[in-house]
Amino acid sequence: MFDVKLVVQVKLLPTAEQAEALESTLHQLNQAASQVSQLAFHTKTLGVHGLRRRVYGELKATGLGAQQAQHVIKKVVDAYTSLRGLIRNGRLTGRRRRRAESEPIIFRPKAAHPFDDRCLSWLHDARTVSIWTVRGRVKDITFTGSPDQLKALAAYRQGESDLLLRDGTWYLIATCEIPEARLETDPDGWIGVDRGIVNLATTSDGINYSGQKLTGYRRKMARVRAELQAKGTKSARRKLKRRAKRERRFATQTNHVIANEIVADAQRTGRGIAVEELAGIRDRVRLWPSQRATLSSWPFHQLGEFLAYKARRAGVAFVEVDPAYTSQMCPNRWCGHTARGNRPTRDSFRCGSCGFAGPADHIAALNVARRASAVWAFVNMPNEPAVASGLSASRAGHPDRTERRKPRASALGR
Repeated sequence: MFDVKLVVQVKLLPTAEQAEALESTLHQLNQAASQVSQLAFHTKTLGVHGLRRRVYGELKATGLGAQQAQHVIKKVVDAYTSLRGLIRNGRLTGRRRRRAESEPIIFRPKAAHPFDDRCLSWLHDARTVSIWTVRGRVKDITFTGSPDQLKALAAYRQGESDLLLRDGTWYLIATCEIPEARLETDPDGWIGVDRGIVNLATTSDGINYSGQKLTGYRRKMARVRAELQAKGTKSARRKLKRRAKRERRFATQTNHVIANEIVADAQRTGRGIAVEELAGIRDRVRLWPSQRATLSSWPFHQLGEFLAYKARRAGVAFVEVDPAYTSQMCPNRWCGHTARGNRPTRDSFRCGSCGFAGPADHIAALNVARRASAVWAFVNMPNEPAVASGLSASRAGHPDRTERRKPRASALGR
């Protein structure tokens, strides 16, 4: 059994006086972190021990407690470690890389800051926290969240919690390590899930999660974004950043709702969940220029990730299968005819051999579910030697197994 790491975010409801103390604390801590960062950059001291010898006494002299001084130092070291990782992995290149390497990291006055259990106490029964600030210990700060979040927080919270001020609202972000439920290794069938743009998700049961609302919202945001980009002022750029964050939160919430419903249905019926493997989708499909931005920004992968970790928490089997021809292949077991002509339009399917017809997304989901059975059976074969494939054991809901290469699901499913 393995633990699932879950990030829980709760909202703080401080009084005006409490909020002022929290804001002063964030400002002073981030100002101290920026000063330490400049020293670390110019002296090339990027290790915790070396930096502690140089600045620990000075941080204590400014009024920071021992724990907060340690957190400021570690925050700076972690920031430079992350920067080096971005450069090493090729995610920061060209002018952005040269700029990042030519000047020290500066922390925003309202950037998040970690607090451990010595500086932050959770009182779950009263739903309040007590936190260290530069103005002394502030007690009885009310927090709120969804029932599931509060339950997980009380039972499984581990390590530090981050204090964050975003758009005028205070949050605490904590990591919870939740034990996995016992995995159902012999599922009673599969729920195939086809992901798309017009329909965010369609299941093999015929349930359709329309993307119309999200599409309309994004089109509206695109119009507003174009207007703000045309202005090009600092105020317009600030608004663009806020709207981008709002759009991501809206899409994330939509994906959470869809994933919760699918996983709950699978758990209730004893079935597993199968999705198409979308790696390399941008290279496989041909799109009009107007469609490329939609595909690049659409949260396909996020929905798959939500389904995967929620399935693990619930003990539901989860697999990814080869997406090749899922919307062009007849799902009838005695037919299986595959041809581009089987899909005369985007929304419809009609088999040119046996005449089987239906919505194209539903047909694709049926084929995904059909391939899942073969993939799951192969992945769970005992002592199977590694062979060439496109599926690993970790993708099939077995993170504790050594990754093994498997035959592609499309060959097994036809």
